Amino acid sequence: MSPTPAADAALVAPVSGNIIALADVPDPVFSSGALGAGFGVAPTSGDVVAPVSGTITMVAETGHAVGFATPEGLEVLLHLGVDTVELAGRPFRLTAAVGQEVRAGQSLGAMDLVAITAAGKDTTTIVAVTNSAKTLAELRVTQGQAQAGAGVATAVLSTGSAAAAGSAAPAAAGGLTGFDATARDIIAGVGGADNIRSVIHCITRVRFYLKDESLADDAAVTATEGVIDVARAGGQYQVVIGATVGDVYDAVVKQVPRLAAGGDDAEAAPAAPRPTTPIGWVKYGFSSLIGVITGSMIPVIGVLAASGILKGILALLTQFEVVDTGTPTYTFIDAMASSMFYFLPIIIGFTSARRLGADPIIVAIIGGVLTFPSVVSMANSSAEDYHVIARIGRTVFNSDFFGIPVSLPEGNAYAYSIFPIIVAAWLASKIEPLLKRWIPAVVRSIFAPLLEIFIVSTLVLVVFGPIVMTISGGIAQGVSWVLNLSYPVAGLLIGGFYQCLVIFGLHWAVIPIISQQIADPGYSPLNAIVSASMIAQGGGALALWVKAKSPRIKQLAGPATISALCGVTEPAMYGLNLKYGRVFITASVGGAVGGLLTGLFDVNMWGFTGAFVGFPSFVNPAGLDGSFTGFWIASLVTLAVSFLATYFFGFKESDFETERTVEKVRLGNREPVVR
Repeated sequence: MSPTPAADAALVAPVSGNIIALADVPDPVFSSGALGAGFGVAPTSGDVVAPVSGTITMVAETGHAVGFATPEGLEVLLHLGVDTVELAGRPFRLTAAVGQEVRAGQSLGAMDLVAITAAGKDTTTIVAVTNSAKTLAELRVTQGQAQAGAGVATAVLSTGSAAAAGSAAPAAAGGLTGFDATARDIIAGVGGADNIRSVIHCITRVRFYLKDESLADDAAVTATEGVIDVARAGGQYQVVIGATVGDVYDAVVKQVPRLAAGGDDAEAAPAAPRPTTPIGWVKYGFSSLIGVITGSMIPVIGVLAASGILKGILALLTQFEVVDTGTPTYTFIDAMASSMFYFLPIIIGFTSARRLGADPIIVAIIGGVLTFPSVVSMANSSAEDYHVIARIGRTVFNSDFFGIPVSLPEGNAYAYSIFPIIVAAWLASKIEPLLKRWIPAVVRSIFAPLLEIFIVSTLVLVVFGPIVMTISGGIAQGVSWVLNLSYPVAGLLIGGFYQCLVIFGLHWAVIPIISQQIADPGYSPLNAIVSASMIAQGGGALALWVKAKSPRIKQLAGPATISALCGVTEPAMYGLNLKYGRVFITASVGGAVGGLLTGLFDVNMWGFTGAFVGFPSFVNPAGLDGSFTGFWIASLVTLAVSFLATYFFGFKESDFETERTVEKVRLGNREPVVR
């Protein structure tokens, strides 16, 4: 049943100033009423707000005009200035986006009144109801001074427009379907498009960076069809979607096109408030670091996983003598599998630059400096070939740059580490604005990149690279020390608690350590433990699928089980295991047992992808060994323990009945649908 339309609709002043009759607007097209009834404003301030509540249907490329559709069926045009289309958008800084839901009086950005006047244009702002003939009986305008957002006009709907408006309202609100409708509701739930600073996505979550997280309505977002749950962590507002996350992300970007680049909207995004205490600064720094690592790694995680699987498959082909080492076939496949890891600084340079607002191409070139063959050759040459100034651990000061000692990590460590290039991207983001300010525009396109590449590369090679490699090397050695001290005990603890990091998105701090281990020494016992924790969460979801009588739970548990057993645990955890808290605990018990067995069998992992789908990652390139059989034993026992513990102790059927009753009450005694 269509909602009954309101008898009239309110319009507010889009800018502060003097409200004038449409006939007094200095533009004959508008003043004649050819574009519909309306009014004008002689502005005294450049701050622009929405004149009506509704959906933005059009934003001019030049930023001088915005279109709206209201629930009452009105089509409203906001036109900033007269003939300002000729200014090519220079005076306008709007944040409005097509598909955005706005409230009357909500900020849309600003226009520069001085610049418009200096260009010889009139600043009069116009509001017109372009479908007046079909919808309006009368537009009552109150003239005189008014502040932006103050009510200044009332649109009285015509008698014949009631049915049309009533039928149009659902179209405006509900005309979108599928992923588009999910995206629309998520955008509204996080506080509207104006509240979104940037958005990225990982394997299961759409991750928003919001200007004001207090505006996000967790309950509304969670209730959206297609959403599993929400989480706030690492400076992000994370909406858990599951396997269709890419589709929902694409729909969000389609409705808010300014987010397409994945980076922050510099003008729209105010700086986050700075902490005032030492502990606050530590939290702020850690949150920022996790955010940068997340934004840099998310775009390449799938490729890293694919490369790891391909390395395992190549090892199997070699083991069973399908492909011989040293042959062209082996070389080609090895290049396909290893290039992602070898050229990681170039790829992460590109993604981290996008995240931090630097030029991605320039930072990728700096990543190329770190992996350049002659630089790698210097790092791998014997110490006798170069003047050795000092040796710290595995790092040797084996070269110089204009007489300045340079430490190149042996074994080409720069080629497999993400931290030096992330530092390079951060440096580039600080240096680029200075270069653009200092270098004349006529030669900027040549000399700005030249100086940036030289300065940032020098700073990384001479100063920051050695420092970062020493710190990251120390962390990796610390993890290795714990594993070597007692691999089984480490497996027990990490297997039991690792998925707690996933809940808060903090597992991204562990991924670079795993990548470093896979690069050197070539395998990762830490990742083997993580693999067991993934299977454990799948075992908990599987128990729910088998035991639960609720069709809704079964429909959620089936895909969540498959996802977790393939290495993606968020659908299982957010959709089910955490919701019924004991399930997460019993599944984590299975993870602890699996980690313990992984340690007892001394399982190593030569690839990036874990869980059952990643079994090729447990094949030693030198030949099948105990890691492969140990993986299968630990994984199957993990699945069994997690399943049985959850089946007998993890939940009661009454848990589902209580939730079903609450959901029915919320929906007006209707059966809940599966999201």
